[in-house]
This record gives sequence, structure tokens and C-alpha cells, in this order.
Amino acid sequence: MIREGGTSTAATLAEPPRASAPQRRRLRSRRRPALHSGDACGAAAGQRSIASPETTPEPGGTELKLELRGITKRFGSLVANDQIDLVVEPGEIHALLGENGAGKSTLMNVLYGLLQPDSGEIVVDERPRRFRGPRDAIAAGIGMVHQHFMLVPVFTVTENVMLGAERTRGGFLNRRSARQRVVEVSRQYGLSVDPDAVVEDLSVGVQQRVEIIKALVRQVDLLILDEPTAVLTPQETDELLDVMRALKADGKSIVFITHKLREVKAIADRITVVRRGRTVGTAEPTASEDSLASLMVGRTVKLKVDKEPAKPGGPVLTVRGLTVFDERGHPAVDGVDLEVHAGEVLGVAGVQGNGQTELVEAVMGLRPIAAGQVTLVGEPIGERRTRDILRAGVGYIPEDRAVDGLVKDFTVAENLVLDRYDQPPVASGLSLSPRTVNRLARERIAEFDVRTSSELAPVGTLSGGNQQKVIVARELSSPLKLLIAAQPTRGVDVGSTEFIHARVVHERDRGAGVLLVSSELDEVLALADRIAVMYRGKVLAILPADAPRERIGLLMAGVSDTQPAGTEEAS
Repeated sequence: MIREGGTSTAATLAEPPRASAPQRRRLRSRRRPALHSGDACGAAAGQRSIASPETTPEPGGTELKLELRGITKRFGSLVANDQIDLVVEPGEIHALLGENGAGKSTLMNVLYGLLQPDSGEIVVDERPRRFRGPRDAIAAGIGMVHQHFMLVPVFTVTENVMLGAERTRGGFLNRRSARQRVVEVSRQYGLSVDPDAVVEDLSVGVQQRVEIIKALVRQVDLLILDEPTAVLTPQETDELLDVMRALKADGKSIVFITHKLREVKAIADRITVVRRGRTVGTAEPTASEDSLASLMVGRTVKLKVDKEPAKPGGPVLTVRGLTVFDERGHPAVDGVDLEVHAGEVLGVAGVQGNGQTELVEAVMGLRPIAAGQVTLVGEPIGERRTRDILRAGVGYIPEDRAVDGLVKDFTVAENLVLDRYDQPPVASGLSLSPRTVNRLARERIAEFDVRTSSELAPVGTLSGGNQQKVIVARELSSPLKLLIAAQPTRGVDVGSTEFIHARVVHERDRGAGVLLVSSELDEVLALADRIAVMYRGKVLAILPADAPRERIGLLMAGVSDTQPAGTEEAS
């Protein structure tokens, strides 16, 4: 049975039919647990008190210099950090650049007290420090916003900010003071957040602002941002960069962990590159993207997708008049028509939240269809189960690998057979062949360059990029008629992105149709042979791959194209 917290779309094959995606979200409990002063969560959050309005420090009043000297961290035989040195000057945005699995997050977890180094030294303002936990790091003025947010979904923004640093008045929690502080910090740094909103109702970008506010109200002087743009839309990314500039202007130091070269060049004062646990160089933001990419992966990287013109065949996926409702009963997909042909990539461009997720879930049988029809090579699939759609020749790379792509407690080998656990050659009758499963896993690991210590390692221990490669390896390991790739390189480094893009093009050239959904316009432009632009649940136009970027951008913003829908260009 699949364990809680690691549910996989592919893994539904091993389970009885479950609730659809919208049903699962509706079933979440809305009961909010009581918030008590001195809650046990405080140890993880750190106990530095929230500054009251009367004691708020003046902007730019404190600056912090950080030095990491010879930090080494081992996990068994794996050396995650190997004698790493790093200096972050006061008021500096210092980018820590590297592939997924390079050791960046491990290094910052050491700095934040979540991990203890095997050797090396942390020096804050010329004073050696030892952090036994996040509480010590916060007390020293260091805060961290993790890639996966540490928020309680059913608490309000204010309650989340209070948690672990509760102030009381007359024996009761002083919510008014905490709320006022949230409002003040939001205004000071341009972090627009409703202090009374329930966190689970907020977008990912706004939840990230809550995490930043949590750190700032604890009066930190250095903020660690771990892959902060991995799950943000382009617009949210721009807003975050503006916030970072405001923090820098206020004298805050920032360690910006990322693998996105364009963002590094746009915001960083200095760049340190880490590769396989070692510091391999430093660079200025004026360095070229090609040189930074080469330094990251240790070889020349093709940042431009190399592909021949498409040779499209007949329709593989046909969608006609598709309407899908969201959890509130509003149309998230509103009368969409599109076709994906064999041997082509149809890219769906649009700001996240304009119906792309619901479109993909409906096609995959994960969300009920209110109206319209979906066919695969002429056969209706709108009423089929996800298992049957997968076995009809559809590969699916979900947008959220942690929720719908993997069972993190299962091994790499087990995750690679989630959709064929009961089929030859991995199974015979009711028996599973572990030897065959492990042999096939080793072959896939080699073919898809999955970096893992063993096929028996839990997939949750792999870096984000390598987890994504496991999904790609599973979905492309059998002949496909259609590949649906939703945000296929979200949170993935430049080396893994190059590899995944090449495999998508390879599937196209083998004759499969590819439906690519991405909030990264650069990715859509690089891979697509035609581009469908979605806005508020509608496809406003379907354009050729060489359509001007400015035109696509206007459509993404809802500025309707002059080409009427239903013409050949809007197919």
C-alpha cells in the first residue's frame, strides 16, 4: 500500500480507485488546531522573539558578515560538502550556483543548524559560532526560506508567523501585535500579504512571501533563499527579485541558492559555483551564461535545443469543446479545442493558474469532464481511468513530482515500475520479480543518467533533478503514442534540463505526439512546433513556433489576438 505523503499518479495502478484531484482537495479538513504559546513547533522555527512595533530596529541598522571555512559534511560514503569556503559580505546578494545534487542545500542546512558539519567552521562577524539547531542560527541573525515551505496550511498568515516565537499579553497570545508586525514588514519590503488569510488558500508565490516575513520579523540580518524561484511564475519571480533588492537596500545580506542563470545575472553581486560538493570557482554577474553553465556541470552545455523541423502526422490527441470546473464550481477550462499531431510538440503557454493544470488532469482522467470530448487516436478516453489511459500508450510527466509523480519512501527501482508492477517482465501472475525490477532499474539509471548511490536508495533522497529523471525514465521506457509533459523541468538544473529537453525531442522524432505545458516561455519557445496560449481557461490562439515573443506575451496577459478563434492559426 502506498504510504501517506508520497501519493503518485502512476501509483494509482496499485490502489483501488481513489477520489479525483478536486475531490481530494475538497476533503481536506478545514478544522484549525489550537495555537498554544510555546508550541513544540517552536524548536524548529527558532525562538527569537518577534519584534514588537515599539522595538522595531531602524532600517539598515545591523549588518552581518558570514564566513564558512572548510565545511565538510558526509552521509556515509557520500561526501556532500568537501572543504567548502564561502564569504558573504554585509549587504551583499551572493548567489550559490550549481546543479541539483551539487551540495548547495546541504551547505545551507549546515549553516542553519539543521545539520552538523563533520569539520569546518562557521564565522559570524569574525566570531566562530556553532549552531546546534535553527534556534541558534536565528539568534545569530540568520534566517532561511526552504524550497519546500514550512507552513501550517490551516493556520492564518499571522498564526504561521507567530508560531515558535509567540508573544503573550496577560497570559494570552498577543495576536494583534503579531498581526501589526506582519503588516509593517509587508509594507516595508513590498511583500503584499493579507495577514488574516488562511495559508492553504494562497498561491505558491504568496506563501513564499509569508516565509520571508517569518524570517524578517525575527530580525534576521542574513536570509538564505533555497531555490526560491523553482515554483514561481515569471511574474512572481520578477516580484521576488524586487523584494530582494529592497532587502539589500535595507542592509540585509542574502544567500541566493539557484541553478537559473538568467536570475543570477539579474540579481547577484557575486557568484560562487559548487559542483559535486566542491567549490569550483567564483564569478561576477557579467560572466556569460555559457561560461557559468560550463562551470556548473564541468562540460560544455548546449543552452539552445538542437532539433530538426517537425514532420507531423495525423492527430493523436483531439480535444473538442472541453469544459472542466474547479473546486468552486467555476469553469477552469472553458470550451477548449486543440489537436496534438504525431511527430510534433504542441506547447501550451500561459501564466500558471489559467487552466493548464485542469486541462492536463482532465485528459489524464484525474479530473471529471463537465462537457466536451477527449480522444486518443480517435478513441474516446474521457471516461477512462488513469490506469487505462497510461496503458493505452500515454506517458505522463506531472507538474508536481512530489505529489503525483513519485512515492518518496519507495526505492528508485520501485518507482520505475509503478505503472507496470503487474505486467511482464517484472511480474509473473501474482508474483513480482525483484531481480528483474532491479536489473531494469540499473539499465534505466544508466540510460537516463540518474545520479544515485544505488537503485535501492529511497527516491526521496535524490536531488530534485534526479527525481525528475526517474519520472522521465519511467514514462519513456515503453512505446508511446502521446507524451504529456507538465512543467517537465520545474526545479531542475541546467544539465538535467538539457537532458530532458533532448528526450522530449527524441520522443517527437520517434513519432509520438507531445503536449508540453510550461509556465517558462523560454522552454515553450525552445521545444514547441506550435504554441497554444491559454488565458482564463480559454485558448486564445494557436500560433506557429516562430511567432513573435511579444505577441505571445500579450496573449498570455489576456490581450486578445486579432486572429479570430477557429481559423487555421487558432486551429
